[in-house]
Amino acid sequence: MALIEKRTRASGKPSYRVRVKFRGRVLSSTHSDRTRAERWAAEIGAKIRDDAHFAGEGNRRRALADMIDRYAEHVLPDKRNARSQRRHLVWWRANIGHLPLANVTRAVIAQCRDDLLKPHKGKLRGPATVVRYMASLSHVFTVAIGDWEWAEVNPVRGVRKPREPRGRDRYLQDEEREALLAACKASTSTDLYAAVLVALCTGMRRGEVLGLEWRDIDFPRRQVTLRQTKNGSRRSVPLVSLAYEVLDARSKVRRLDTPLIFPGRKDPRTPNEVIRPKDLTKPWETARRRAGLADFRFHDLRHSAASYLAMSGASTLEIAAILGHKTLQMTKRYSHLSTEHLRSVLERSNEGVRRHA
Repeated sequence: MALIEKRTRASGKPSYRVRVKFRGRVLSSTHSDRTRAERWAAEIGAKIRDDAHFAGEGNRRRALADMIDRYAEHVLPDKRNARSQRRHLVWWRANIGHLPLANVTRAVIAQCRDDLLKPHKGKLRGPATVVRYMASLSHVFTVAIGDWEWAEVNPVRGVRKPREPRGRDRYLQDEEREALLAACKASTSTDLYAAVLVALCTGMRRGEVLGLEWRDIDFPRRQVTLRQTKNGSRRSVPLVSLAYEVLDARSKVRRLDTPLIFPGRKDPRTPNEVIRPKDLTKPWETARRRAGLADFRFHDLRHSAASYLAMSGASTLEIAAILGHKTLQMTKRYSHLSTEHLRSVLERSNEGVRRHA
């Protein structure tokens, strides 16, 4: 609220000082007549309501690039998806990093969203990818507001996100599974068959499989402990059947220079460099083509595992627990498969009734 004080100058003429308090700060101005003082107070009040005055005061001194740089230095290294998020932030910095924070409005973000959806170097970013770009910048603003007080509002919030396509339900049919496993066995990669089998039998993601370390495997209990997952929480996955057998066989011959189960090559030119998980992109694509799978991704092995669980009668809660879903919404996509399987079981059981009807 504004407080207007009438004062008398040395000349004997009146003056009017306006004081405005907002979040522990005081802004004041002196005017020669009360009308001007009231007008100034009204303007400042409007700016405060729009969060434009005090937020913009600091924002005019800083550009979006400054915010992104600070985030990249102090926050990003601890993020699990730092690599992809860094790529997103590089794009934002290159395109609107020069803008003062006060000028990064919802309209600017909306225009950037539309630009991201346009073809780039002959390729088209999907709606889901654009949503991730927006989420990366949104978290920068969330940290800047809550931890640094560099901004008052998050302009990414409230901007309409592209509609994401419905999740894929692609899973391997019996003959497709047989062809894929045969192609993986015949691969020149000694890791592909084992990695694919583990993913197919457990429903683990590609990064979870390739990031496995020997300490994560409890062979006596036949259990895998995943320490780094997409949603950030640790989970345990039963290790059964062929997945257990293939990992047990690999445990007999381990590399001593790394704890990884699927380690990449060690570069002799940089002996102190940390060994990263094996990149199976090329052998996977080769095996997929040889198996005749035109529309199938590595992540669809996870969908296949979930579909097999549904068709075997597993409940939605059981599937969610194995896959590590925090909500049941993503798991419900497989519920229709359970219904179809139960229908076929019921039809077979009714054959006897039909014969005697």
